[in-house]
Amino acid sequence: MDSPILPQRIICLTEESVELLYLLGESQRIVGVSQFAMRPKEVRVEKKVVSVFTHANQKKILELRPDLVIGYSDIQKDIARDLINLGLNVWISNHRTLQETINYCYALASLVGAGEKFSPLYQSWLEKMREAESFVSKFPRKPRVYLEEWDEPLISGISYFSELIELCGGTDIFSELRSGFLAKERFPLESEIIKRDPEIILPCWCGKKVDIQSIKQRDGWHQVSAVRNSRIFELPPEIFLQPGPALFESGIEYILDIFRKISLE
Repeated sequence: MDSPILPQRIICLTEESVELLYLLGESQRIVGVSQFAMRPKEVRVEKKVVSVFTHANQKKILELRPDLVIGYSDIQKDIARDLINLGLNVWISNHRTLQETINYCYALASLVGAGEKFSPLYQSWLEKMREAESFVSKFPRKPRVYLEEWDEPLISGISYFSELIELCGGTDIFSELRSGFLAKERFPLESEIIKRDPEIILPCWCGKKVDIQSIKQRDGWHQVSAVRNSRIFELPPEIFLQPGPALFESGIEYILDIFRKISLE
């Protein structure tokens, strides 16, 4: 009997597993990625694209002979089912909070035998979180923030996104919706957005550029403080809509930079 062999040929159907494997120095294991994998930038030239978020090219995947396919969320359940039917090993995670994201990263690191490499990476994330807490302690108050993941229909921020904003000192005006497992459970009412009067709007639309002008022109939104004071800041989805290392590597500092630019008096 041979010794156990760790996955050597991995296909990543979403971004977070790609970035983590690169950070761990295990990128040589990756043979295929999602079209939306953008971090680190070299992945765009080094790895073959085999999928988007909702569809995968089975022919390309089989040609790459993966011993593990990694995906994320219930939205990829049909892709997972089809690949399993083809005889492939598939791991679909469903983490939704910052703590679950850290758990996922540790599990993936362990899966490729890089658990020891994960420890210093995790410590660097903890240090960034402590720095954020120190910065936030100097805020005179916490600004009201509206997170928007999509415009038609309106979708507010998922847990890890909402928690990150709160870590950086903001108050998510729809924090009660963030635990909604399905997107349809995070549909805020426009009238309620106007009523709660966010001071900052942080839109981050997956798959298309944010149209800030269209946000300003929504019925009744001229009353919203964020609109009146031009505090609408588009966020990059490759950082904020993937529950993985990017949240800690870049997301914390990105949000803190926004908060530094505005007056919280």
